[in-house]
Amino acid sequence: MHQNIAREMNLSETAFIRKLDPTDNFTQSFRFGLRWFTPASEVPLCGHATLASAAVLFHKIKNVNSTLNFVTLSGELKARRAEDGIILDLPLYPAHPQDFHEVKDLIKTAIGDTQVQDIRYSPDTRKLLVRLSDTYDRSFLEKLQVNTQSLPQVENTGKVKGLILTIKGDPGGQTQAFDFYSRYFAPWVGVAEDPVTGSAHTVLSSYWSQQLGKKHMHAFQCSCRGGELEISLRPDGRVDIKGGAAVVLEGTLTA
Repeated sequence: MHQNIAREMNLSETAFIRKLDPTDNFTQSFRFGLRWFTPASEVPLCGHATLASAAVLFHKIKNVNSTLNFVTLSGELKARRAEDGIILDLPLYPAHPQDFHEVKDLIKTAIGDTQVQDIRYSPDTRKLLVRLSDTYDRSFLEKLQVNTQSLPQVENTGKVKGLILTIKGDPGGQTQAFDFYSRYFAPWVGVAEDPVTGSAHTVLSSYWSQQLGKKHMHAFQCSCRGGELEISLRPDGRVDIKGGAAVVLEGTLTA
């Protein structure tokens, strides 16, 4: 049923919140089950759908708690209220150096002859992180034409389930400063390009923290419906990612 609904919604991910005990209620309880489905399959982690779930419970259902716990395929995730948004407590996943020749067909299919500066692979998330040359700016990344349609045929081993493209951010000046920019593509699970991706930033946060020597970062995902993320690496090896959410549509599913 979940997959059929997600296919009908036809969004990057559809989130399903459930009670863990029959005596729970959505207003008073603080711990719930949470699952995420793309139009094609269930996924183990989705940040922005978790943010949306917390926003609905906090702002529409009027849940009384300051922190919500979600039991998921990626373990227990927390979402807590903040003055200007919601903070997600997510896992932090390392990305290891990846040999170019093993993934050159995938990269060339996706971005052609675009210059690549670094390649990393996250085995925990099966995401491939491709850092483009520092000579490229935000405008280049936003306008880059990425061929996602052929990627599942080029990479069909199951090793890669998501492609992250990222560049170093701006030092500041007249425009708002961001530490890094990114875009995220997951045609292997039915998502050509995702608007803003918390799960990708569990990998990006680890990578750019090492590269920049920073624990607190300001990031921007450059999709057509992009957004800002405030990132703070925690002493316990996890990452806090803050974002905002707005309810734009309400409805009722009928049988």
